Amino acid sequence: MVYATETVNPPRPMASAQSLLTVLDRWVEQGWLRALDQTFAVFLNDTLTEQGEQPAPALLLLAALVSHQVGRGHVCLDLEQLCGHPADTLVLPPEGAENRPEQLPLPATLLKGYSARQLLGAISASTAVGDGGAVTPLVLDGSRLYLYRFWRYEGAIAEGIAQRLAEPVTDAGDQSLAHALDILFPQSDQPDYQKIACALAARSRFSVITGGPGTGKTTTVVRLLAALQSVTLQTGNNHGQPLKIRLAAPTGKAAARLSESIAGALDSLPLSRLPGQPAADTIPARVTTLHRLLGSRPGTRHFRHNEDNPLPLDILVIDEASMVDVDLMASVFAALPAQARLVMLGDKDQLASVDAGAVLGELCQRAAQGHYLPDTLAWLRDVTGYQLPDTLQDQAGYPLDQAVAMLRVSHRFDRHSGIGQLARAINENRLDRELIRDTRAGVYPDLAWLPLPASKPEGGDREARIVRHALSGSPASFANEGKGRRVQGKPVDPPVGYRSYLEIMKRVTDQQLNPRTREEWDDWARSILRAFGKFQVLCPLRRGPLGVEGLNQAIAAGLKRARLIDQTEGWYPGRPVLITGNDYNLGLMNGDIGIALKVPWDQDEQGNPKDALRVAFPASDGTDAIRWISPGRLQSLETVYAMTVHKSQGSEFEHACLIVPDRLTPVLTRELVYTGITRARNWLSLMVCDEQVLGKAVSRGVIRASGLAGRLT
Repeated sequence: MVYATETVNPPRPMASAQSLLTVLDRWVEQGWLRALDQTFAVFLNDTLTEQGEQPAPALLLLAALVSHQVGRGHVCLDLEQLCGHPADTLVLPPEGAENRPEQLPLPATLLKGYSARQLLGAISASTAVGDGGAVTPLVLDGSRLYLYRFWRYEGAIAEGIAQRLAEPVTDAGDQSLAHALDILFPQSDQPDYQKIACALAARSRFSVITGGPGTGKTTTVVRLLAALQSVTLQTGNNHGQPLKIRLAAPTGKAAARLSESIAGALDSLPLSRLPGQPAADTIPARVTTLHRLLGSRPGTRHFRHNEDNPLPLDILVIDEASMVDVDLMASVFAALPAQARLVMLGDKDQLASVDAGAVLGELCQRAAQGHYLPDTLAWLRDVTGYQLPDTLQDQAGYPLDQAVAMLRVSHRFDRHSGIGQLARAINENRLDRELIRDTRAGVYPDLAWLPLPASKPEGGDREARIVRHALSGSPASFANEGKGRRVQGKPVDPPVGYRSYLEIMKRVTDQQLNPRTREEWDDWARSILRAFGKFQVLCPLRRGPLGVEGLNQAIAAGLKRARLIDQTEGWYPGRPVLITGNDYNLGLMNGDIGIALKVPWDQDEQGNPKDALRVAFPASDGTDAIRWISPGRLQSLETVYAMTVHKSQGSEFEHACLIVPDRLTPVLTRELVYTGITRARNWLSLMVCDEQVLGKAVSRGVIRASGLAGRLT
């Protein structure tokens, strides 16, 4: 579409390309933009000038801003939103840049006087902007401006989903499926949404199963795979062979968690009663990372498996799909065989991926309301025996709606659980005074509210309070000190802090333990890693006294004062580390956690045993093995007494402590608070500086600019 150019009286910095680039330079100096964003605008200016085109200042500004938005997780820049709400759309100045130098214009100042139509007219005639038919630096799709690469990623995902939704499944008989599901799910009076999710997923080559913590996503997908194997073997499809199934997750931690969950779920499957009697080994328990599955090539974005070398599988299950960005998801679709099924699992209300895109969130925008066609509801009634409520019916439902199932019952958090009550209230944006009052009063056995001063008071220190809590877990803050509590009929250990894992580590030093064989050292390390996973401090922020960087230093200093560690800098026994980048040579993935331990495996010059530090990591291959790695071989890592909520995705902790800071920042949103709270499995401690900050954070949801949902409706 060609937009007519309308007369605009631009602000002075927009009078020429050079004056605009000068502003971008100053934004980079102030940390408002990445150097990458400014470099992209300079590249466009130089390239177009060499080609004889005079680039409009508006084009260069938008080029820098769309790059900036990608860095913030958006797939594109919506010009309608930009002109209507520039400050909210861009969040410029960013967090920590409140003091603006004089004469440094804000984006809203530069855009003053421009409507979305005028911006479109200013850029649409440039050879740098296309409609995607040819490779151009920028792509304009309606009012959305993309970098070409991300426009292509989004299109590849939409095309892959649409193609699978359009092709009916021909290898699953309805009667065989219904019989298998009846065996796998005992009949109940109320609709069993796990059974319904299995039926919907079996009906399509693309499906999404979403639900909060404890709703049974893993149980559901294991039974789905058992049902599909049963139907395949009973009907003789797939040449009489069982389906080839692969399970994957975005991080090593998420993969290890899913492996553990699936192993437990497999034990309860009545495989011998299913038609076709699928063997246990036809449903894999081993989960790998997506990067390993696709075959990463270090130093490139490319994978070994792609359109020319597809994955050898019939079904791919991706857990924690909310963490998968558009780049990686596009690579998944490129590597999938045309007839393969894709099943995505995840919590639609969690934080989206760190990188650009919110694929799962977009696909599940309408999940709560169902939007199922009458034909879909009739089919579900025939196959599952359940009549869903009329509120989930929609005569105009989209094909995507028919492939999305939402699990609606939490089996982990009952009505007495404060974690469950809080999570539901946050998702529904109804964090009222009554719930906070009950939390403060200790009404809920699994929830402790620990107030922090808004600033450092005389004679006290809020960081010191956090450190004391991190050491002990403050069991006295919970009802009956956390003793005697049971969840789903099973006893739950009282809440602990970091002292727990360090005391296990010191049992060797104190000669309470005397490991001799490699297996005994592995058992010791395994018990330490397990104990460390029982508690975690979570922060929204990286910087500042209440950010990860400040609290990691403060907690380490507190542990040293308590004589639980010997030093706070460098490598020392007990230091927990988080891997922050994939290392394919060592087989370590972003998100893996290890602990430095002293082991007598080196030798001195006389050949006698000598203590040395090794970092113990749990194997992320679905086994219970321990990997020992020399600290000198580790590259990208950080100490992890405190972890950002973003980094905690895909993890669960027996006891999680969420720090709510004393000021509202762009990252503090409903999704972040919900994600932090639901990392807690049995105990949650909230350390809050200002109740109003928490309330305002819950009222703000994340909306990432993207066009994926629109392409599928």
